[in-house]
Order: sequence, then C-alpha cells, then structure tokens
Amino acid sequence: MNDELQACVQFLQRLIQTPALPGEESKIARCVKEEMERLAYDSVWIDEAGNVIGQIEGEGRAPDVMFATHLDHVDIGPLGDWEIPPYEGQVRKGKVWGRGAVDIKGPLAAQVYGVARLKRQGMRPPGHVYVVATVQEEIGGVGARYLMQHLRPPLVVVGEPSRNELRQGHRGRILYEVIIQGRSAHASMPEQGINPLDTLGQFLLERFQFEAQENPKLGRTTVVPTLVRVDQTSSNVIPAKVWLALDCRNVPEQSRQDIFTQLNEILQRSLRGGASARLHIPVVEQRTYTGYTLRMAADNPPFLLPDEHPFLQAAQEVLRQRLNRRVPVGVWNFATDGGHFARAGLKVLGIGPGDDTLAHTANEHIDIAAIEEALHINEALAMQVGIHYETLRRRKAV
Repeated sequence: MNDELQACVQFLQRLIQTPALPGEESKIARCVKEEMERLAYDSVWIDEAGNVIGQIEGEGRAPDVMFATHLDHVDIGPLGDWEIPPYEGQVRKGKVWGRGAVDIKGPLAAQVYGVARLKRQGMRPPGHVYVVATVQEEIGGVGARYLMQHLRPPLVVVGEPSRNELRQGHRGRILYEVIIQGRSAHASMPEQGINPLDTLGQFLLERFQFEAQENPKLGRTTVVPTLVRVDQTSSNVIPAKVWLALDCRNVPEQSRQDIFTQLNEILQRSLRGGASARLHIPVVEQRTYTGYTLRMAADNPPFLLPDEHPFLQAAQEVLRQRLNRRVPVGVWNFATDGGHFARAGLKVLGIGPGDDTLAHTANEHIDIAAIEEALHINEALAMQVGIHYETLRRRKAV
C-alpha cells in the first residue's frame, strides 16, 4: 500500500470512528474540513447548514464540477449483529469494516483524496472543482436542499456506492400518509363505532388498481405500505384513527401529483361504514447541528441522465482512457441527494467505491482495492470530465 492510499485509509478509519447520525455531524464535519485543509484545498468552509465544502480553483475554460457525498449515516442497529465493532474502523483481509464504510465514508474519503491529487501534482483543472459533504442526507436531504440555494456547479458527480460503475439515475422516493378517521367504541359493541380498520383493509386491497408508469431504465413506480399505527393500545377497543405510511418510488414519467390523484381516488372509494380519510405528503421540520432549520416535504425527486447526454458520454470516455476498460452504466435502486441536484437544474451522474448491497447492513465493509481505484476515477473526472463535456456539447450543437 503506497503512502497516499495508506493516508486515505487512515482517514476513512477516523471517519468510521466518528459517529455521525443525522443532526449529529459536527465532529465529522470538523474532521473532513481539517483533512481538506491539510491536503491544501484552495478554499474550505462549512456553510450555514453544516455542509463541508472544499474548492480547487480552475482555469475558467470548462464548466465547474461538484463531487458530492454526505456526512451522516444510519444507526448501527442491534450491536450483537456485528462481528466487528461498528465504530472501530478495523482493517482486516484488505477491507475496512464499520458503519458507514460503504455508505458513505469510503466514497467520501475517496473523493476528498482523489480530487486532492490535482493539488499534489501541481495541476489546475479546466473549471473550479468542489468536493461537498452534506448533512442529513439520510433523512431527506436537508443539506442538499440548502446547498442548491447557494452553490450550483452545472455538473455533479454523486459518490454513493456503485462498485465503481457509473450510475445515470434513480427513482424518487415520496412518503405518503393515509389518515383514516372513524369512531371509537368498545370492541364488544362494534355497532356503536366506526372502525377505520375496515377502510384500511379495503384500501390495501384496492391499491393494486394503482396504474404505475414504467421507465425502460428505472423500472416501474411502486407504492408499498410500510407502517401502520392506531390511537389505541388496548386490544378490546375499536380505534378512532389509523395512520398508514406508503413508501412510493416514482419514475420521472409519474409526478407526485399524478400519484396523489390516483391514490386519493382509490382511498375515497375504499371508505366503509361512515369513515372519512385524507391523503397527504407530510411536511417535517429538521434542524441541523449548526441550528439551521428547514421545513420540507418528505420527497426525494427521481432523475435520469440520458444515454446520449454529453456529460455521461464524457465520463465514459475519461474513465475508459484512465482505467483502460469500459465502465458499465446502470442505475441505483435507492434515492440519493442527486435528485435534489437534478431538480435544481444540474446535470448529475454517480460513481463510488463499495458494494451498494452492503449499505445499511451489519458488518458493512469496503475493499481497499476499490478505494484505490476510486482515487484514480475521481482524479481523472476532476481533471478531464469538464473539458470533455464541453467539447462534446459543442460538437452536438453544431
């Protein structure tokens, strides 16, 4: 292992050793900022929301490029499920183990170090290059939503794990909530009440009538019931109210309003026994570790960069030249901050080290060899993708 790769792995270990649940990213933000400063980024700052941003100044002859990951991770779950303690960042058999190794600290370390190679080698990119680590990605993208009000480089490379393959998009994620109102009564006298569970049962059957749109790359829109709760804790009481959570993964062809309209029609015709019901997308207020607060709808937009788009084609060519092989192109199954960036009008693609099926699982780990390859990938994209994109864009315009 060469000195640079060893330093990157040690940085990753420190990141894993720094727990950073959503809203608790202050320590890891300082860790990332200090590492960027040590690596001689031209500018490094933490914005009002708590996002860490590093900049390497470019020559102004190509579009700016932003590399983006996030600071937070999910909870470890039951500690007994972990063979290796989740916050130790141990290295075993060529892998780094721990919570966030794949999602998202491995890709974060690879972006920070891969882009910093430009400074170490004395190179100036054709456009400004930003490396951004956002807050609260895991709970709706607070940091990304804030960032899009203040920093909008036209090209974005999202570093979520993709096995170092290119990703051109993903479905969106929308949380719909169904609230069914009935009337409480003793379970021995059901005629005195209005049982909202009757409506719930009918709705769960009727939802199969939902007409899902399909995208040839991303698949179909799905609507999946996940959580149910009632306003009672006693099994001998008919509840007055029921809440149902619906996890919706939508393709770009099917808007959240179209989905809402369909689901609401299904809900209203499912009413039984005098119950009433409403459907809505919850609006929540999140507060970051800096004190910044944001009220936001529980939605993450979909995005899809077309096969023929010059940004995707430029990335393919840059990586073919650097890695001496063709890099596969696919889509993510899960939502990322990329949807927020795309909704703001930016062109987005993704690539990052790590097996994405290990994200959010016990015994999460990442191969050091994948991190090493990601350093080459991020360096090449930072230095060349902007100028290749501009060349292809002009050629297509002609």
